[in-house]
Amino acid sequence: MEKKTTSVFLLLGGNLGDREANLSATRKWIRGEIGNISLASGIYETKAWGVENQPDFLNQVIQVQTTIEAEEIMEIALWIEKQMGRIRHQRWHERTMDIDILFYGEAIINADNLQVPHPRLHERRFTLAPLAEIAPDFTHPVLKKTAQELLDECSDSLAVNLLVEGN
Repeated sequence: MEKKTTSVFLLLGGNLGDREANLSATRKWIRGEIGNISLASGIYETKAWGVENQPDFLNQVIQVQTTIEAEEIMEIALWIEKQMGRIRHQRWHERTMDIDILFYGEAIINADNLQVPHPRLHERRFTLAPLAEIAPDFTHPVLKKTAQELLDECSDSLAVNLLVEGN
């Protein structure tokens, strides 16, 4: 029996090392380990969120077509982060790469190690701006609002600046 293909939105971000090269290498790992990247937002630069005294982040949202289950994607994402040199210090601390699952199709997952949709994505302009760029009409399965509506309503005042155009 053929596995069902699911559309997954991932947020990639990092603020250490060659940030653009790290995003590029991470996309290559994702293509090899998770699935085909069907859409990629531009690359956005933002100040750090949560812990502010650290270098600026580059963030990008990608849409991936995959047959892999969400829990396994999370395991692979953690493995890719480690390959990219991520060392986990504390929450919201500087890192070479962070991969978050924003949406896994329209699934709602509340497991101990994984919550999908990402529980704080609607509070973060650095997530919503690139998401709305590539999928403005995608509807959040819990909040029942589109990515563009969530961006328009977002109270996060952190500046999000487009650095590199998407494809």
